[in-house]
Amino acid sequence: MSFVPVWTRIQDAAVALLRGLVYVLAVLSGLSVMVMIAITCADVVLRLPLINRPFMGAYDIVRIAGAVALAAALPYTTAVKGHVAIEFFFHKLNRSSRLVVDSVMRLLSMALFAFLGWHSILFGLELHRTKQVSQTLNLPIFWLPMVIGCCCFVVVLVVTHHLVYPNREVIKP
Repeated sequence: MSFVPVWTRIQDAAVALLRGLVYVLAVLSGLSVMVMIAITCADVVLRLPLINRPFMGAYDIVRIAGAVALAAALPYTTAVKGHVAIEFFFHKLNRSSRLVVDSVMRLLSMALFAFLGWHSILFGLELHRTKQVSQTLNLPIFWLPMVIGCCCFVVVLVVTHHLVYPNREVIKP
């Protein structure tokens, strides 16, 4: 057995793992949006004059679900290259200039998301140390910045894949 097919299988397995992780986070994001919708609708219905019992903790749950939805959607949006790009400027450049600009922007994105991920995890550890809780329900919230940090690290992996394999997509939109 030669070395190349084994290495290719390892790369394919790593990409499949990354793809699965991105899909799991996309589903988590969708579920978080559904939770936000359900809690908001329940709160509105429960505030009707006939019932007059607002949903206790709706603000906390919607806020937490919104943060999870936003963070978990980042890897999928990055994988399908769904972010806004400056196409007009980019297409005015020649091929070699586009390659340089694209590579520099990917490296800067990797640095930014690695920084955000690292500091989010440090912030989560600080919240855990100080035992911070949500305003109404008193739920521990240390895990939320850690989830955001992990999602940022997945974005770094996706951008790394795009940088190393510019013509291979992680996920087709």
